[in-house]
Amino acid sequence: VDDEYPPQLRETFCPPLVLFYTGNLDLLRCPMLAVVGARDMSAYGETVLRGLIPQVSKRQIAVVSGLARGIDGMSHRLALASGGPTIGIVGCGLNRSYPPENRQLQADVAKQGLVLSEYGQGEPPLAFHFPERNRIIAGLAATVVVIEAKKRSGSLITANLALEENRTVCAVPGRIDTFRSLGCNELIAAGAKPVLRAQDVLDEFLM
Repeated sequence: VDDEYPPQLRETFCPPLVLFYTGNLDLLRCPMLAVVGARDMSAYGETVLRGLIPQVSKRQIAVVSGLARGIDGMSHRLALASGGPTIGIVGCGLNRSYPPENRQLQADVAKQGLVLSEYGQGEPPLAFHFPERNRIIAGLAATVVVIEAKKRSGSLITANLALEENRTVCAVPGRIDTFRSLGCNELIAAGAKPVLRAQDVLDEFLM
């Protein structure tokens, strides 16, 4: 096994056989926080991220996410703007981008952070690649925080994979009358740690 392969990922169920990368592999030695959530992020979700990510970045905790629309993309942007480490996991070859509008963001993460994929050059972003990608996000990070998630969403797949790998799962509570908060509120009801302020997440890295 290559010495650069992340040991925490090697211990997971069905780890990727190979990882392709562009960027700074040293970031794999940082403590890591996975941030996942709704593609159709609301103003509330953005406000939560603006309160959380700069605090995380200031402590050189790497923000790991999937370079998707919404919460994922905003997490990477805020980490980059804060000068913090960030790692993007994509569901296609490194020379492709999905969604296409995040092409520049993916290039910025590759330049200032790290982009990983288990798919070779030219591999398209097929639907089944994304649940597979989510297991890498869940496997790399010690803690996963979910911000805005519908009742059935990729974010919940990531959260459940994280629970299976004995990672800490946190969720930001939301209004009980909005579909974007159903997944998070149900995670909390099932025992996920509620995040009421940035310190609730940072505490997980002080233990």
